[in-house]
Amino acid sequence: MHKFKEYFIEKLILICGIASIFFVGLIFIFLLKEGLAVFKTVGPFDFLLGKKWYPISEPAQLGILPLIMGSLVVTLGAAVISVPIGVGCAIYIAEIAPLKLKEVLKAGIELLAAIPSVVLGFIGMVTLVPLVKSVFKLPTGLTALSGSIMLAFMAMPTIVSIAEDALYSVPKNYKEGALALGATKWQMIWRVMLPAASSGILAAIMLGIGRVIGETMAVMMITGNAAVMPNSILVPVRTLTATIAAEMGEAVVGSEHYFALFAIGIVLFVISFIINVTADLFLHKRQ
Repeated sequence: MHKFKEYFIEKLILICGIASIFFVGLIFIFLLKEGLAVFKTVGPFDFLLGKKWYPISEPAQLGILPLIMGSLVVTLGAAVISVPIGVGCAIYIAEIAPLKLKEVLKAGIELLAAIPSVVLGFIGMVTLVPLVKSVFKLPTGLTALSGSIMLAFMAMPTIVSIAEDALYSVPKNYKEGALALGATKWQMIWRVMLPAASSGILAAIMLGIGRVIGETMAVMMITGNAAVMPNSILVPVRTLTATIAAEMGEAVVGSEHYFALFAIGIVLFVISFIINVTADLFLHKRQ
């Protein structure tokens, strides 16, 4: 009976794993079916490298380079903010914080991860956007910087949780050996703990960046939604995800605009796939 239960559970887990791969494959096939039709009217290079996104003009101009650059600027800005703070928080929680404070901080980080993105976007509109406008003396606070700061807060729980787990999983004898050889606590963290946990920390960073790229509502609410090439982080931008969310409801089914939005979905799918595969490779890397 025990062997039967074990066999049944193993097969159930196998079926669940195969089903998840199957469903992801179906999603990708559906995106390809709908999205590749746009290339009947616009070439792949014109689509990816074109600088004008006017999908309802005559003729339609379907260049998504401003959208890609908008996503890139916001993502890089969020990474610059969230990675140092997130890794620093993980180090503090794993190695420095007292036990009672550690539990409070971990609970707070999990609570931050549970806040819906639309709520964070609304908070950003009410507080962050006017602050950015007044500090930098801008015509509007709906800029890439506002989006980067808000997305950094959304990426940090992922980075902190996974990086803290990576630091916690480093064998205790590494730490004890470094301290026994006369290293200070900071030297032990910097020269022993961080290199030993580097694959897990890199995976945390990649998954945090993946979370940023896939975000929609908060970005759509506070980045200005201007489909133009950004020349700084203090101008309005539009991301790939925000474009799909804002325009899919008004796109005529079967039109060039409709197919172009699905093609943007293919680009996002490929980017997310690359990020997740990279994170997985780092996570399973053997030092």
